Amino acid sequence: MEFKRSRLMIAALRGGAGKTVISLGLAAAWKHQLGLRISAFKKGPDYIDSGWLSAASGGPCYNLDQYLMSSEQIVGSFAARSAQSDGSLIEGNRGIYDGVDAKGSYSTAELAKLLACPVVLVVDAAKVTRTVAAMVLGCQKLDPGVNIAAVILNQVSGKRHEKVLRESIEKYCGIPVLGVVPRQARNFFPERHLGLVPAEEAADVPEAVLAAADVMGHHLDVRALWELARSASPLAFSAAPEPFGTQRVGGGVKIGVIRDSSFQFYYPENFEALEANGASLVWISSLEKAPLPEIDALYIGGGFPETHLEQLAANQIFRDSILSAVEAGLPVYAECGGLMFLCRGIRRGDVLFPMTGVFPFEVSLGAKPQGHGYTLMRCVGANPFFPLGTILRGHEFHYSGIAGSIDPGSLPFAFKLEKGHGVVAGWDGLCYKNVLATYSHLHAAGNDLWARSLARAAESFKSLKATMSVDSGLDSVRPGSRSLPVVY
Repeated sequence: MEFKRSRLMIAALRGGAGKTVISLGLAAAWKHQLGLRISAFKKGPDYIDSGWLSAASGGPCYNLDQYLMSSEQIVGSFAARSAQSDGSLIEGNRGIYDGVDAKGSYSTAELAKLLACPVVLVVDAAKVTRTVAAMVLGCQKLDPGVNIAAVILNQVSGKRHEKVLRESIEKYCGIPVLGVVPRQARNFFPERHLGLVPAEEAADVPEAVLAAADVMGHHLDVRALWELARSASPLAFSAAPEPFGTQRVGGGVKIGVIRDSSFQFYYPENFEALEANGASLVWISSLEKAPLPEIDALYIGGGFPETHLEQLAANQIFRDSILSAVEAGLPVYAECGGLMFLCRGIRRGDVLFPMTGVFPFEVSLGAKPQGHGYTLMRCVGANPFFPLGTILRGHEFHYSGIAGSIDPGSLPFAFKLEKGHGVVAGWDGLCYKNVLATYSHLHAAGNDLWARSLARAAESFKSLKATMSVDSGLDSVRPGSRSLPVVY
């Protein structure tokens, strides 16, 4: 079968060259100025850039990652999620050829080849002129299979600077310059933690997106870039794309998702996978002073709880309701920031902010990442969701870690890491009753078991509540009473 939709990838020579602002500005300009429906994608396991691309395109931004997904899963996910739009915009990550090894494995370039996608190279032209042509030419020569079709110049200081850059690239590289972005006096998108501030925390998101659309609409050849996207070759795939299997568990389960400015790191594919497995999602805020609603399982994603410590610590009614629900057997799956929230407290400097107390330790915040990169985990301990021997591929990025020294043998870990750091060096996936909390983030598009297991655990807990004649919600389940047996 063939996929013939328009598509374009925005790549760069390095991280921090401006491709995110250019990508979201172009997506917004295509939407608002050309009236196009755009599907946005982000290469790699990124949440923050994806959030901004979602705001710019007006729909979910999906992730594509060769480490977390097979080639077939990537092509199927991309084709299925692009089918209803006029075209797709994919933002790469880091430098175009940067991967995990000298071969560039899992790089933006490899993804561009997999998706038969024209590439526009963003070049930060600050303090350089003709040498830019050598850099672009090097990218063309390194792998002729990558279709580097145009250049966008960023941080250009004036007309004279632009003239030398444009003439050099077009003469020596044989490709057009389709955008020249001058130095910007105003930074609409401040950075934090090696990336942008999340859209969920930023003020005036619509204003920022429209400003980026206006700037990029003025400085990029928006129509020529769209014509370049239309020139993409047909993409062949072996079968009709099906993002998730059609298997369903028992219907009617309610899975709560804590989603607010503290906990915002979720892949939209994970939500879709839970719904495909029969779950209704219940959105919950950790900042509202109310107990958990009646749910059959809870999903707590990552985020920046450290930016809301005072509010989380003050919300005792919510924290206590989670602890009571856990003691009653509520299945809980937590990632990164969610793990932090389930500990006894988060220490910032000399101040300890109390959290839910599910796990009997504190976490502290470091000045540098404690774990950053891909993870490879083998399930070696009993837990509510994964059978022993399961191999899981994930990603971690956290500045926090357990305060003090911990003997790994003193805690019930589910995962032994063959790659990555985890909670303590080489171990991840803390368990208590029907709770599994990990620093690794999993992506449902590359892992069929995760959503199915969480939905199955929710169904089991719902059945247990019915058996116990619990009609009025989780508050009626006595803490410490019967809890679910461990699934695996």
